[in-house]
Amino acid sequence: MKRIIVTLVAALAPAWALSQILIGQTAGFSGTVAAGVKETTEGAKLYLDAVNARGGINGQKIELLSLDDKFNPKLAGENAKILIEQKNVLALFLTRGTPHNEAIVPTLDANDVVLVGPSTGAMVLHQPIKRHVFNVRATYQREAEKAITHLHTLSITRIAVVYADDSFGTDALEGANKGFAKAGIEPAVVIKADRSKPDYKTIIPAITGKDPQAVVWLGSGNTVADGIKALRVAKSAAQVVTLSNNASTGFIKSLGPDARGVIVTQVFPSERSVAYPVVKEAMGLAKEKNLELSPAMLEGYASAKVLVEGLRRAGPNPTRAKLVAALESMKKFDLGGLEVSYGPDDHTGLDFADLSIIGADGKFKR
Repeated sequence: MKRIIVTLVAALAPAWALSQILIGQTAGFSGTVAAGVKETTEGAKLYLDAVNARGGINGQKIELLSLDDKFNPKLAGENAKILIEQKNVLALFLTRGTPHNEAIVPTLDANDVVLVGPSTGAMVLHQPIKRHVFNVRATYQREAEKAITHLHTLSITRIAVVYADDSFGTDALEGANKGFAKAGIEPAVVIKADRSKPDYKTIIPAITGKDPQAVVWLGSGNTVADGIKALRVAKSAAQVVTLSNNASTGFIKSLGPDARGVIVTQVFPSERSVAYPVVKEAMGLAKEKNLELSPAMLEGYASAKVLVEGLRRAGPNPTRAKLVAALESMKKFDLGGLEVSYGPDDHTGLDFADLSIIGADGKFKR
């Protein structure tokens, strides 16, 4: 009789109360950002697999349940409901896209579930503070502002901006505008582009007609890569800058011979900078799996470290509420040369922003 009761209790208990810790993820594993999503997730798994190999957290192993939202915000919101309300995950992790994360927040709040390390730098997830969102990487506004400032220091003043017509694009554009204001210059032209199917036949002439020295392209994955290719076909030699959401080897491959010289902002140290313990550690684990560490993988790796530390602090029987409290108690947690702190009034994470350029060898250079 006792055995039957135990079995029934186990069957009825939420997944996060059993012998494993179930973490949910919704992201575009297919679609325009698939290459970056796969690399970021791969980086997270480097750390999660290493933790599980050592016995997990308090004897519980971490399982990442990932659903493909095809980079569709509506599907991302639906996936979040499935993961939280049907699969009973303890937390969400590494979700990709600005409007996608916006679609998820109401479900987080309704179920007291945290989202750790959203793979977006959207300011809307930082201010005003979202109780259940714990950011790890810096904001897109910080990146875009730095990009404009850098171009201006090179005496580049004719700068065109192309931005996706979604909350990501308008958010990043606001950062670029801060950079223009700081530099005391105006953009040569500002062009809105469809987030999934840009009309390059209209966009490219609008750019080349202003003869810019540089183009800051605020979009995602293949849409940006195809735009750069179209720009080069039009014989434009303008310097192109894009943001860290495109900091993957997959993005470089999609550009082919047009990759060389493209500037990509970064929100973590160089993936070859072993002076940072977090990079050296991730590089070693990647080598064990015959993988080459990329910026996207490093983002996933760092986010996984924050997630695991939160789970560790939540104790041997983690609950959704305990995880919120555990993360908010995190002060000066050392990721390995980078510190993360949270509190009830601060879920920002890191403020690191840098620039890289794609070299002739198809790798990011700092």
